[in-house]
Amino acid sequence: MALLLDALRRQARYNRWMNRKLYACASTLSDAQRRADRGAFFGSVHGTLNHLMLGDRLWLTHWQRQGFGPMLPAQLQLADDLPSLSLELYAHFDAMHHAREALDGLLIDWLAAADEALLRRDSTDTGPDGRRRTTPVWQELQHLFNHQAHHRGQLTTLLTQAGLAFGSTDIIAMPPDA
Repeated sequence: MALLLDALRRQARYNRWMNRKLYACASTLSDAQRRADRGAFFGSVHGTLNHLMLGDRLWLTHWQRQGFGPMLPAQLQLADDLPSLSLELYAHFDAMHHAREALDGLLIDWLAAADEALLRRDSTDTGPDGRRRTTPVWQELQHLFNHQAHHRGQLTTLLTQAGLAFGSTDIIAMPPDA
């Protein structure tokens, strides 16, 4: 379990590093270019960045409500009755970027303070099919990071379609101080 905790902490740092690279690259686009529908799951660069924020906030809010997640500021918590996984949380890129930085920092700090007992805890929620499920926290964390990687792959394609060169996404390319 100690090795898994170290790996999850590394994933959190990688997550922040990649998100910073994505936002830096996306910031060179105009708002219209970021919002242009490019045929991705969530349409655009903006829509995909927004979806990633939504997913992370859902998980962190879920863990907080179970009493073992990080304390989210009120502006980052989500209501129980989320209408859609494509709900636009941020209309403005700068506001979304600021919230992304805050969320990535919370995740890093939470995992830095976590112990192996947290990873073994069972977490109960309702899945997309409406059924209750119980899953160890370590699996949910793996899911969160896998979800990020999946959609970041889409984002690098969208940015390439917009004429930008994103660069490496390899975790082994992450600087030690990231």
